[in-house]
Amino acid sequence: MATDYDAPRKTDDELSEDSIEELKSRRVDKSTSSVDVDETEQAEGFELPGADLSGEELSVRVIPRQADEFTCSRCFLVHHRSQLASDKGGVLVCNECAA
Repeated sequence: MATDYDAPRKTDDELSEDSIEELKSRRVDKSTSSVDVDETEQAEGFELPGADLSGEELSVRVIPRQADEFTCSRCFLVHHRSQLASDKGGVLVCNECAA
């Protein structure tokens, strides 16, 4: 929306003098101009250039869990033994999950 910076502006006294009817009509005008847009539905129509990765192959080298590592029973991530917070009955929990 363009703003005319040269137009005279209302002072605080003039703003307080606005009639109730005028303020109500402004509020009604603003509420009728808004449109509910479903962002997910709108985003489905966009296709990014180079987004087709169907021909790509990912190769990741998987390293087995080492002797000084454990798998957290809550987040299922592999951590170093220094991150072990508790070991109750064989249930291993990392520091992040214990916090």
